[in-house]
Amino acid sequence: MAARPGARAPGGATDVEVPVTDDRTQLPVPDYDHLPVATLRDRVRSLDAGGLATLLAYEEEHGAREPVLTVLRARADQLAAGAQPSGGDPAAAQPEHAGAPTGPLLGESGAPPINPPSQGDPTNPAQPRK
Repeated sequence: MAARPGARAPGGATDVEVPVTDDRTQLPVPDYDHLPVATLRDRVRSLDAGGLATLLAYEEEHGAREPVLTVLRARADQLAAGAQPSGGDPAAAQPEHAGAPTGPLLGESGAPPINPPSQGDPTNPAQPRK
């Protein structure tokens, strides 16, 4: 992790060195790049100023997505104004990433096969003969 001088730290200070990482596995929020903005807004509430500064520096260096930067900067301003990180866990289960399906898959239910409708299938024994 490198430090970038002059980066915008929480609260707007620019003379603070903020750690910048190129390894997204070291970010304080797992799978950060793939989270929807609405989910990210909730997940960053549990970060302290250091974790938030890391995310902010990473976003400015890599994606610079304006909606994400707006969320991160707003939370940084809240922390600078005295807000406390919530007790949540940024690595908690993510409902936007569905788990593997459970139960039988289509066609594997064990139910007997269904006969196709008799109309239009001359091989079906229920098809009337002329």
